[in-house]
Amino acid sequence: MNNSSKAYLIGGGIGSLAAAAFMIRDGGVLGENITILESASLLGGSLDGAGLPSGGYSMRGGRMLTTDNYECTWDLFRSIPSLLNAGKTVFEETVEFNEQHQSNCMARLVDRRRAKVPVHSMGFSMEDRMELLRLSEEDEVNLGASRITDWLSPAFFRTEFWYMWSTTFAFQPWHSAVEFRRYLHRFLLEFSRIETLAGVKRTIFNQYDSLVMPLLSWLQMHGVNFVMDCTVTKLDHKKEDNQLVVTGIQCQRSGVRETLSVHEDDVVFLQNGSMTDASSLGSMSSAPAKLEKADCKSWAIWEDLAKDQPEFGNPAVFNSSIAQSNWESFTVTLMSPDFFDQMKEFSGNEAGTGGLVTFKDSNWLMSIVLAHQPHFPRQPEGVQAFWGYSLFPDRVGNFVAKSMEDCNGEEILQELCGHLRFEMLTVATANCIPCRMPYITSMFMPRLRNDRPLPVPCCSKNLAFVSQFVEIADDVVFTVEYSVRAAQLAVYELLHIDQVIPAVTPNDKSLHAKFEAILKAFK
Repeated sequence: MNNSSKAYLIGGGIGSLAAAAFMIRDGGVLGENITILESASLLGGSLDGAGLPSGGYSMRGGRMLTTDNYECTWDLFRSIPSLLNAGKTVFEETVEFNEQHQSNCMARLVDRRRAKVPVHSMGFSMEDRMELLRLSEEDEVNLGASRITDWLSPAFFRTEFWYMWSTTFAFQPWHSAVEFRRYLHRFLLEFSRIETLAGVKRTIFNQYDSLVMPLLSWLQMHGVNFVMDCTVTKLDHKKEDNQLVVTGIQCQRSGVRETLSVHEDDVVFLQNGSMTDASSLGSMSSAPAKLEKADCKSWAIWEDLAKDQPEFGNPAVFNSSIAQSNWESFTVTLMSPDFFDQMKEFSGNEAGTGGLVTFKDSNWLMSIVLAHQPHFPRQPEGVQAFWGYSLFPDRVGNFVAKSMEDCNGEEILQELCGHLRFEMLTVATANCIPCRMPYITSMFMPRLRNDRPLPVPCCSKNLAFVSQFVEIADDVVFTVEYSVRAAQLAVYELLHIDQVIPAVTPNDKSLHAKFEAILKAFK
C-alpha cells in the first residue's frame, strides 16, 4: 500500500478491528485510509455486552481468555491504552485484575442431588486413557473430517473430564476430531487444572467494554472511518494473472444501493461467516425467535467467492446443520443479592473467583458463571448480572416440560432454580434474557483442511479473510486469539510487513506440562 491506498474491512468484529490496528501500528497506514463496513448498528461482532438495569443486561457469550497463550491478542493489547486506568495498557490492567481475583472453582460439577461432584479424578478407565492418547497423537491428515465419537468410546463421554472439558470449550461429541485434538495440545496447561479453571483469565468488565471499547477508541483517535448499518451484498472481482482481484464492493445503506470502487493498490478484508449470525433474543415472557439460514447476512459473499475458487474453502461444511451447531445462552440481571448470596454459600466461591458451575445431569447440560461485579460500566450498586448457557437446547428440561429453545426467561430461571434447589423467590427480581445462536459452534463442524481458506489464499491479490473460518496451523477456533492471529497474518502478508508474528506457545512440548497432564490423567 502507498499513502493514497485504501483498506476496506467488511464486518466490524474483533478480527476487523484488530486488522485495522495492525495496519496502523505496524504498517504505517493512515487511519483515514481505513474504512470498516458493518451491517449492524454496533461494532464488536460476537464480543458484545449491552443493556441497562431497567431492561436487563445481555451478552451472547464470553470467550475464554488466558495469559499463558493468546500471543497475538496480548501483543495487540499491549499497545492499546486502558479506558479505566490512565497510563496503563489493556494488557497491564487485565493482568493486575487477575492477580487480585484468581480463579479457584470449588463447585465445577453438580449432580442431580445438588451435590458437588468430586473432581480430583478425571474418571478415566485405562481404555479412555489409551483412546485419548491415540487421538492426541494422531496426524491431522489421518483424522480428516472424522468426529470425536469416531475415536472415543461411549463411556468416555460420561467421564468427569468430558463434562468439564466440553462445557469449558463448548464441544459436542459429534464435533471435529481435529479441533478437539488441537485443543488438547493448545490448552495442555489447562488439562491439569480443568477442575479449578485456574488458568482462565477475565477482563475487568465484560469483553465488549474491556476489549472492544478501548480498541475502538484507539482506532477512532487515529481517524479510522466506520460506516454502520451498511450491508455488503457482493464483491465485484476479476482475474489477473490467475489471481482474484476485488474491483468493487456492492452495499446497501438506508435502502440505497451503491458500489465502492476498489482501486489497484487497495486491499479488502472480509469476515467470512459469523458464529453469531441469525442470533435472536427472547425475554422473560417470550422465547427467542428461531431464525434460520435465510435470516443470515454473513455467508453469502463467501459462498459466492468459493463457488468457482476451491482455494476459498467450502462454507457449506459449516453452515448446513443448525442442529449440530446451535446452543442457547442467557443473561440474568438481579435487583436483589439473594441469588448471589446463596450461590456463595453453596459453591464456596465469591463471584469472580469461581468459574463455570455445570449441572452434569441436566438434560440441557446447563452451566452458569458468576463474574466479579460490577460486570458493566455504570452498573449500579445492588444490581448484579450473571451469564449461563446450555449445550442441548432442543431437549426437554428436568423441571420444565419444554425444550430450552421453547422457553422464555422465567422458565429458564425455573429450570435453573430446580437444579440448585433454590426457591424462586431468590430470583423474584430477575430479568432473564435468553439468546438462541444457530451457528455458535459451526467452526467446530467436521471438516477437511481445505474447507477453510488461508487468511490470504494463494489465488488472491488484494483480498484477505479474517474470521473463525480460516486455516491457521496449530491454533484453535472459538477464541479471540484466532480472530486476532488471522488479522495479523492477513495484514502482514497483504502489506508485506517484515516483522515476526508471535508464535503459538508450544506448551504441549513442555516436559513439565506433559508430566502434570499424565499425573492428572491417572488420578
